[in-house]
Amino acid sequence: MVGMRIALVGDRSPGVRAHTRIPLLLDALRERDGIALDPYWIPTTDAGDLDGFDGIWVVPGSPYASEEGAVGAVRTARERGIPFLGTCGGFQHMLLEYARGVCGLDVAHAENGPGRDFLLTPLACTLAGHEVPVRLVAGSMIEQIMGVRESVEAYNCSYGLNDDYRRTLAGHGLVFSGHGDDGGVRVAELPGHPFFLGTLFQPELAGDGGRVHPVIAAFATAVTQHATQHATQHAAHQPTA
Repeated sequence: MVGMRIALVGDRSPGVRAHTRIPLLLDALRERDGIALDPYWIPTTDAGDLDGFDGIWVVPGSPYASEEGAVGAVRTARERGIPFLGTCGGFQHMLLEYARGVCGLDVAHAENGPGRDFLLTPLACTLAGHEVPVRLVAGSMIEQIMGVRESVEAYNCSYGLNDDYRRTLAGHGLVFSGHGDDGGVRVAELPGHPFFLGTLFQPELAGDGGRVHPVIAAFATAVTQHATQHATQHAAHQPTA
């Protein structure tokens, strides 16, 4: 059987609701969809070498113990073509990595302390503990995953993209495919990558944990495809008797 190892990058805590939900969601994936993922919780301080994983999910729970570790996990997924999902804090650090690594910007996250120019800044109105609509761009990956143009999603965050940088990131290829009623960015994706998606909302918090959110199911499918492809390539390079 193909091993499907995913790195859950974040500083695991029983006090973070998303962290307690993720094991339930992985059980539901196995029972309902027949997708058995092998999860490894990786603290951000230990996220330096993730090449061997078939998927990387930077989970909520920021501020992280290591901003460098969270950003590095995103970079590994982007550069190595590994399926990536970033939710809440993971979404924020996905943007941070892209701004630094692709756009060449010297920017910081306001949540992580003093910095230079802030890419991530406090939202005008916090979304922590709220369920609010997100509008999806027609034809985008997230719209195809969700199958709708608008969805009500759960949030637990207070930081988002500084709109001053939206045009620069978009000009370097990042697609902002979901927005709030105020026009603020809620979803970002990278065309041409096997799966590179970030959501400011937390799909982990949808429902009662017994049914997997479409975003997580799509990530799991991408992980499966990645693992199968690599197993096939490995077998093709094995010497024949």
